[in-house]
Amino acid sequence: MQSTIGKPAQEFRDFAAEARDTVKEFYRLNHANQTLEFVLAKKADYLARNRKRLGVWDALEFLDTVVDDSDPDVDFTQIDHALQTAEAVRRAGQPRWLIATGLIHDLGKILCVFGEPQWAVVGDTFPVGCQFSSTCVYPEFFAANPDHAHRVYSTPYGIYEPNCGLDNIHMSWGHDEYIYHVVKDYLPVEALYALRYHSFYPWHKEGAYDHLATDQDREMLKWVKAFNRYDLYSKGDGRPDAKALRPFYEELIAEFFPEPLQF
Repeated sequence: MQSTIGKPAQEFRDFAAEARDTVKEFYRLNHANQTLEFVLAKKADYLARNRKRLGVWDALEFLDTVVDDSDPDVDFTQIDHALQTAEAVRRAGQPRWLIATGLIHDLGKILCVFGEPQWAVVGDTFPVGCQFSSTCVYPEFFAANPDHAHRVYSTPYGIYEPNCGLDNIHMSWGHDEYIYHVVKDYLPVEALYALRYHSFYPWHKEGAYDHLATDQDREMLKWVKAFNRYDLYSKGDGRPDAKALRPFYEELIAEFFPEPLQF
């Protein structure tokens, strides 16, 4: 697959290329600090969702200053990427709920505006409370994580049971988990999997952690992979005209998110 500007698929997520010097430092901090204790504390804090009430378009504009330090493929704003992704889904003739998913998939990055460091908001995600996979980006940085040598958390199943289901594991804290909780009452289950696990590359790209998955997780994997194509490869597309596209997306927002979202 190629983007519309002809960038080959293999050139996306090329962490060895060091597209920006912030990327490796980001993952050093992320892997050292995303512990089970940290994740549980962030869930207790943020899942109360008592910080801000915003409409979807207002939330996109609220994020306009955020540039993802973990991503070697982008150096533009979140509203640009949201519209790139949604437009890629739209051009492919996918259902309207998937277009809406593309539009809001990174809204959880509002955590950055709430004061969280980027290593606690963006980047690839992975389970905590069990052994870190060598398929994660820069796995060597997990050596600095206190859970790496923990008697239980360092084992393949850790605190979990075999095939307990992804819904029952704690993922590293970030925008995926947050936006899932914000919109879980508005979208179909296929969309919720795409939102919650679109950054879980060790699972949907490398096949890791299948020992924790259920048959439903495996069935939903095809939607996560399908969505990922639009999320990842649209990053090479030209910058969208937000003003021209806004009327279509305001109508779409009203269809799926009739009330402001509670963050």
